[in-house]
Amino acid sequence: MASTGKTKASAKPAPKSAVSAQKPAAKVVAAKPESKVAAKAAVKAIAKPVAAEVAPAPAPAPVAKRLPPAPTAASRPVVLSLNAHKKYAGLTEAEIMKQPESEYMSKAQLAFFHEKLNELRGTIIFNASDTGEHLRDAEVATDPSDRATQEEEYTLELRTRDRERKLLRKVDKVIRMIEDGSFGWCEETGEPIGLARLIARPTATLSIEAQERRERMQKLFGD
Repeated sequence: MASTGKTKASAKPAPKSAVSAQKPAAKVVAAKPESKVAAKAAVKAIAKPVAAEVAPAPAPAPVAKRLPPAPTAASRPVVLSLNAHKKYAGLTEAEIMKQPESEYMSKAQLAFFHEKLNELRGTIIFNASDTGEHLRDAEVATDPSDRATQEEEYTLELRTRDRERKLLRKVDKVIRMIEDGSFGWCEETGEPIGLARLIARPTATLSIEAQERRERMQKLFGD
């Protein structure tokens, strides 16, 4: 009988505290299956290149317009005078320009410039004498406004004659250079001045490069 009582006692249900102790711990959020994670990663990997293809291409950078280079002394066009077809010593300016470099400052070219400069000299002297006669024969205006206008015209004419007087000195100098054989060569460098420059400015004694260099020095340091 004692054993039967023990058996019944052992068959009694366990106390609640013991049951609660035996319960599993609180539910832990289960990790997502690896298959789902791998699937999402694959979708993202596919979506990236697709987005790159759909995204608009960046606008091309504006191309800077290139301006044409400034004309240099060598690239400047040859400008003939209004008397381009007039002959000096049997040659025109166009015929002089067509001559080869070996003919530079030949006797024919020197005769051409000598005659041209003599004509320029005669024009300057004629203008000076004509201005003198005009000023001597002019009557002084009585009206104050007319007299002021007349004086302004005389002042302008005298300034023009003063510039021509300075030009006359240059013409006389260059004519002497033709006679001694130094005409056509730069006074500073000894290089040829060039037919194009001499035709445009027969009184030139410097090449274009030397003249530009002198002008830059004058701007920096003054006269």
